[in-house]
Amino acid sequence: MTLHLKVPSMACAACVETITKAVKAVDPTANVQADPKTKQVDVETQAPEATVRQAIVGSGYPVP
Repeated sequence: MTLHLKVPSMACAACVETITKAVKAVDPTANVQADPKTKQVDVETQAPEATVRQAIVGSGYPVP
């Protein structure tokens, strides 16, 4: 499944790296595409959406 999430506090490449690591911690096979300009994170994953959201929030990036 592909999740399309807005992460308003994502601002730079370091943010993208942190978010990617957080998602891959819960699903090592996930494909993460993030764009700090649009604040969009697309995650192709087998993990439940709630788990992915919790991982991103836990890394310091609120997901509305």
